[in-house]
Amino acid sequence: MAAEQTRRRGAALEADILDAVWEELAEVGYARLTMEGVAARARTGKQVLYRRWPNRAELVKAALPHRTGSIVDRVPDTGELRADLLTLLRLMAVRQREIGPDVIRGLLAEAPDLDPRVFGIMHDILLTVLRRAVERGEIPTADLPRRVVTVPAQLLRYEMVVSRDPIEDSAIVEIVDEVYLPLLAGHGGRGGQGGQGGHG
Repeated sequence: MAAEQTRRRGAALEADILDAVWEELAEVGYARLTMEGVAARARTGKQVLYRRWPNRAELVKAALPHRTGSIVDRVPDTGELRADLLTLLRLMAVRQREIGPDVIRGLLAEAPDLDPRVFGIMHDILLTVLRRAVERGEIPTADLPRRVVTVPAQLLRYEMVVSRDPIEDSAIVEIVDEVYLPLLAGHGGRGGQGGQGGHG
């Protein structure tokens, strides 16, 4: 093992470790995941893990984009607001399904800072989608309270956490057509301060 540890450094070693995280999660679940188990599967020492990540929650958080990719790099731009929203929520649903409700619940319990960080990212992504819609003349403003901007992400997360079943596409369409688009229409012409923190 020592010779292999010497050969594997930097990005290659980290990729092996993050792959091992997902293999362990698939086999034992989040509740039974240990740094020792990941280290053994990655054929390295647990001290190597602790030098990079102080606990299993931080390790799993690092493994998320390694497995699912970053939505930030794939913000949809179809040329139409409804299609952008449907594409984005479907992408989010796929990522949440890949991560799984047990992992999401475990992370929210052990890493309380994760939820605000995730919703900060989702706010920025949705704001990008809305601003493009403003530029196309589809909606009058993207200057909305943060809670309004992130409604689709909040509803999708609720669907994921309360149900162990995959999110139905009909639920995504309903979120967009029956909730979010009417909500945006109701805020037309009423600017908030969503881009700078909003009304909370």
